[in-house]
Amino acid sequence: MGLTSQNLLLLLVFIAVAVCALVLWLWPRAARKGVLSWAARLGMLVVAQVSVLAVLLVAANNEFGFYSTWKELFGQNSSHQELQPGKEGEKRPPALVVKGQESVGLGPREKGGQVDRISIHGPVTGLSMDGYAYLPPQYFQKGHEKDRFPVIVAVTGQPGVSRNLITQIKVPQAASKLVKERKMRPTIVLMVRPSVVADRDTNCTDVPGGPQAMTFFNQDLPIAVNDKYRADNSRGGWGAVGNSTGGYCALKMAMTNPARYGAGAGLSADFFARQDRETGDLYAGSKQLKNEADLVWRLTHMPAPPVSLLVGVSKKGEEKYLKQAEHFAAKAKWPTKVEKLIRDEGGHNFQTWREEYPEVLRWLDKQLADPR
Repeated sequence: MGLTSQNLLLLLVFIAVAVCALVLWLWPRAARKGVLSWAARLGMLVVAQVSVLAVLLVAANNEFGFYSTWKELFGQNSSHQELQPGKEGEKRPPALVVKGQESVGLGPREKGGQVDRISIHGPVTGLSMDGYAYLPPQYFQKGHEKDRFPVIVAVTGQPGVSRNLITQIKVPQAASKLVKERKMRPTIVLMVRPSVVADRDTNCTDVPGGPQAMTFFNQDLPIAVNDKYRADNSRGGWGAVGNSTGGYCALKMAMTNPARYGAGAGLSADFFARQDRETGDLYAGSKQLKNEADLVWRLTHMPAPPVSLLVGVSKKGEEKYLKQAEHFAAKAKWPTKVEKLIRDEGGHNFQTWREEYPEVLRWLDKQLADPR
């Protein structure tokens, strides 16, 4: 009969009741003078007290779990334990796979760097995405084999494909030029799209019961990059930048995960997740979730994250975005820092973003933590 068995407790209750009844029946017989009578009465009291106390102690042990077996009660090991390692075949598959290299006119990789075509399989969310990764020339040079490099995640607009960051905005070309001119530290630049599913604009939002887009960017991307590349994982050592919807994503990544993304830049960015036919219901009717997806609301009602943010916008051609950017910057409070990159003229187009990117990459480089 186990120590925590219900049968044991019932047995002790039965014994206690029987003992008490027996004491009541025998007490008149022991009510005499003499040492033996005194000893008998004392013995009956002790037996009754012990029987009741046993019930109380077992009931308390069952309630609070002090001891689980008789061996534990008497100070003995109750069971044998053994640590069993996992099987080799049960290792997690790599979250990032290099599918080849993309020729973008950078020259030899030891001088201009290299662009990898990559496929990301999120171990946390189960979501997948294709993209590109720019590796600086130092990544391949002798003497830098053990170096780790800061990471910038560049996110294109919606609808869009990550290849636009190469062919239209020319992100790796700009990064390679800045690194060669020593205007930017050697940095890994990951180029991705904002949507984590092909047929839905998820706005970098964790959809209740749906795609966990923000978790993909905040958790899966770092895991994937570290699976393959020598990335710097110092606190705040990563940055994010994007245009349009990608700009909203970049700002949101920094604001929701400042331990990873120390800085974020949004070019012609929205500051809330729009809902339309392409997005569907992003919040399952929850006003709280909708509020938390609004970056201005976060600055106003939530603790300020220790990050540096940049909003890029044009005076002419983007009047709507200019007003939103100024309102966003006005709501910032320490330790959040918001800077503005204001152009006289521009627009919501690739040419404007292509011209802004070199300046933004230099800005991000200055904001990110240097492990040295």
